[in-house]
Amino acid sequence: MSENKFLKKLNGPWKKVIIMILIIIVVVAAVFFAMNYFKGSEAVKFKVLGEKDIPQDIVGQVIPEYRDLERALACMVDDKVYVLVSRGEKPTSGFDVKIDKMVVEEKDGVTNLAVYANFADPEPGAALTQILTYPLKVAETELTQLPDQIELRVQYK
Repeated sequence: MSENKFLKKLNGPWKKVIIMILIIIVVVAAVFFAMNYFKGSEAVKFKVLGEKDIPQDIVGQVIPEYRDLERALACMVDDKVYVLVSRGEKPTSGFDVKIDKMVVEEKDGVTNLAVYANFADPEPGAALTQILTYPLKVAETELTQLPDQIELRVQYK
């Protein structure tokens, strides 16, 4: 069959059929991609702890080791998973950190805990105490095991 005869057949009723098949293939591919890409994404319930409620193992070992860094990390104490979000060393008071949400994401067999935090800086011109501070928050999660990776996603206020 010559190329011209093939193109003429495409201009007939087969053209609509081929276009419909292509659309179906694209839609199925998009659904498959979305199912695999967003698979395993779920919110993690947590409770931010007050200073008195933080386990002594975290206060004595983890916080001194990591308070100078801006990061999120997870640790397990007494079969509970805790997440620490720290801002590092700051020259004055007025810096704060707030944990907004946590989401577990699974991709290619790797579990990633995304920690969304809001960092607030002092207002310009505010009267501040000139002292080194280490803003951080510790949260107790409902996770039963540590994630493979943890990622801090920060929004500055």
